[in-house]
Amino acid sequence: MSSTNEGKEPGGDRRRFPDISSRAYEHPADRSALVALRKLTGFDTVFKALSGLLPERSLRLLYLSDSVRVGEQQFPHLHRMLLDACDVLDLAKVPPLYVTQGPVPNAMCIGLDEPIIVISTGLLELLDEEEMRAVVGHEVGHALSGHAVYRTILLFLTNVALKVAWIPLGGLAVTAIVSALREWFRKSELSADRAGLLVGQDLRASLRGLMKLAGGNHLHEMNVDAFLAQAEEYEAGGDLRDSVLKIMNLLPRSHPFATVRAAELKRWAESRDYQRLMDGHYPRRADDDGTSVTDSLRAGANHYAESVRASKDPLMGLVRDLTKPFKRD
Repeated sequence: MSSTNEGKEPGGDRRRFPDISSRAYEHPADRSALVALRKLTGFDTVFKALSGLLPERSLRLLYLSDSVRVGEQQFPHLHRMLLDACDVLDLAKVPPLYVTQGPVPNAMCIGLDEPIIVISTGLLELLDEEEMRAVVGHEVGHALSGHAVYRTILLFLTNVALKVAWIPLGGLAVTAIVSALREWFRKSELSADRAGLLVGQDLRASLRGLMKLAGGNHLHEMNVDAFLAQAEEYEAGGDLRDSVLKIMNLLPRSHPFATVRAAELKRWAESRDYQRLMDGHYPRRADDDGTSVTDSLRAGANHYAESVRASKDPLMGLVRDLTKPFKRD
């Protein structure tokens, strides 16, 4: 089956995935980073404390009072997309969706007890229908994976880190947890990009959306293939100094770079795993209880090993060279 499905209406002939487990589309690095996060000293304490303290009711009232709730009478096309995305991924409880005024293109899935999806007007005005379908699917993927609670805590702790930065030990502890949360969230975005592709089933639309996030609403001035070539140049180019700079540039960000996301999504869309999923062979939620932390860590380790092996980055080349003697032993 082709990975593209241009111009399909909600409820069209796109593939549905009954009882699909989020494991079917979650990036291995996402799962292993979340396991590592949960093992971080102090995280359980912070998580339990914030789960009881964060003003979830206030958050919901804020969006109810100062944003537009999507439904049959408001942004009905987004409402249809949301229902369709939940149908494709078999998410029984449809999360509330709000449109909020803001020039920066953004969407998020937040909430502790129940997820809420929020889309900015900047993003709504930037993307066409199929590109937006991938975004809605992306956020529904976050909801199905249970990412909303960790995203909410990250938003809260980011503000806390700024306020307690002057306290040596307190600031250090919060910063460590925020850094670990950011590392996980960057990986979770790769998972949600995959969910967006499963919903839209239009690879070019997903790639166009990522390209627009990088270059704005100038589609006639941009080219998806040239954009992907940028990703290849970024991943392969430079020397060890550039490799270090890449890491430093990424650390403060909540999202991976747009070109890297596009290249990662294209690789997955061309993989055997994706084809098998589209053919109906995927993990079911009914089997989720049988999965283990060890399996997640092993999958993450295998992914990183393969990434090092295939990477053209000079730093990864150095890692390969340094590990060769150990492999021979």
